[in-house]
Amino acid sequence: MNIKQLLGQIVSKAMVAAGLPEGTNPAVSNSTKPQFGDYQANGVMGAAKKLKTNPRELATKVVEQLEPTLVASGIAEKIELAGPGFINIHLDKTWLAEQLASSAQDEHLGVSQRTTPQTVVVDYSAPNLAKEMHVGHLRSTIIGDAVVRAIEFRGDKVIRQNHMGDWGTQFGMLLAHLSDKLAANEVAETALADLENFYREAKIRFDEEEGFADRSREYVVRLQSEDADCMTLWQQFIDISIAHSEEIYQKLNVTLTREDIMGESAYNDDLAAVITELTEQGIAVEDQGAKVVFIEELANKDGEPSVFIVQKSGGGYLYATTDLSACRYRSGELKADRIVIFTDARQAYHFKQVETVARNAGFLPEHVAYDHAPFGMMMGDDGKPFKTRTGGTVKLAELLDEAVVRATALIKDKNPDFTEAELKEISEKVGIGAVKFADLSKNRTSDYIFNWKTMLSFEGATAPYLQYAYTRIQSIFRKANMDSASANTTPVIVEPQEKALALKLLQLEEVLDAVISECTPNLLCNYLYELASLYMTFYEACPILKDGIADDVKASRLALCTSIAKTLRQGLDILGIDVMEKM
Repeated sequence: MNIKQLLGQIVSKAMVAAGLPEGTNPAVSNSTKPQFGDYQANGVMGAAKKLKTNPRELATKVVEQLEPTLVASGIAEKIELAGPGFINIHLDKTWLAEQLASSAQDEHLGVSQRTTPQTVVVDYSAPNLAKEMHVGHLRSTIIGDAVVRAIEFRGDKVIRQNHMGDWGTQFGMLLAHLSDKLAANEVAETALADLENFYREAKIRFDEEEGFADRSREYVVRLQSEDADCMTLWQQFIDISIAHSEEIYQKLNVTLTREDIMGESAYNDDLAAVITELTEQGIAVEDQGAKVVFIEELANKDGEPSVFIVQKSGGGYLYATTDLSACRYRSGELKADRIVIFTDARQAYHFKQVETVARNAGFLPEHVAYDHAPFGMMMGDDGKPFKTRTGGTVKLAELLDEAVVRATALIKDKNPDFTEAELKEISEKVGIGAVKFADLSKNRTSDYIFNWKTMLSFEGATAPYLQYAYTRIQSIFRKANMDSASANTTPVIVEPQEKALALKLLQLEEVLDAVISECTPNLLCNYLYELASLYMTFYEACPILKDGIADDVKASRLALCTSIAKTLRQGLDILGIDVMEKM
């Protein structure tokens, strides 16, 4: 359930009953301090200003309408009027306990499912198949996957689109090089085992070897004309390159599969039609031999329209053409209600241009939402883009392997008694989880500093801290000689630490709605950290297994532990981070 939404509806009705206009914003928000209640309704302030009336008098009338609804129904313990017109709502502990017990028995933890599910097309990861995935692909891949998981958990239909770079002039050079390797009896898998090295070799030949550049251009022509032999060679290259990406997705615990790939090449047959339609509608015009759209809506301060080239003077197509075709395919064929695209912030203007042209051309109907979700860069300690010591690009596979190696040393030091199998499993979950959480916990639009020490810490907002909180709860159940599933008592909320936990647990839906709406997994990361921190406070203040604790109190607190463990596990799963039973 979404408590904020529920209270908003109730307060809105009370405002209308108190004489305020229909549609007045109740402005319900989470209270920042317990003394101000659990939620605050601050909408009266703005409404009173518009109506030119006394806000406190108006708020008094709203409270009079609210009390019979909220207090009599048992939702609220009390409602207070504060300051010039703020309304503080203190939720009832018994009501919270009942909602929590109900949520604990629900496979979605009380998160309501969409009554009319939308179709959401999400474009993320999108590596270039000419090269191995590097750190620059991390953010798109894991931020996109976390948002996708949140959308699915909420009950919408998600269609993943991995817009891989599998076409273009660079492939002529690569196919010419691969052809020579195969002619020398090398096996394709061996030749392409190190894609970076393969690309480097091909580029050196292109720049330095006589005749190779001409052969590469011939391969481009053959590829574009879909020559059978060339297409076979291209498919071989693509299949092996995709296998490299699949290994990364598996390590990262990302849900993308081969079936989700919709590479640039998939739009080839539609590109000429896109240009024809843009030209016939008078949207694209010829300029110096190229087809160009002059976008008046994005004109600069001098009134000069934005220039958007959709076809080169030689007849070649660009990313712009492919992205316009993708708009048409996703809204038309896939019937998308919403399209979300994750790329780095440098492409933000490009996607503004794409959306504007697609809307004008009818490729994107008005009812289809189009959200470009840009993100900042991963930076090194020097504040510059993250590189190797020699200044090269950091391969994503090598970064993840190093994370596991570092986690292994850390776990082994803390608990040398683990078996090799236990150590391997825990280290992989901790290492990969640490890299992912460090990234996902940052504001999507901000750059962030990559730091091994911080991300692998067992203190603060890190994956190891949250994973440890989960294992600590499992340890309690082992000591109690029971499993979490059997602790299904309705909790009795007495202590302030118990109420704070119950309230936080019931706010999962609010958080997920914000994550989905704004494409901001950091809100879920922050929520889980706050939940784990509240659990640690509760653990210290409210003994569970100590001698002298009454059985009913023990059962109540174990029930709370069940809800905490389930929420931590589910929340981390949405982020694509695994938990373990011991650590």
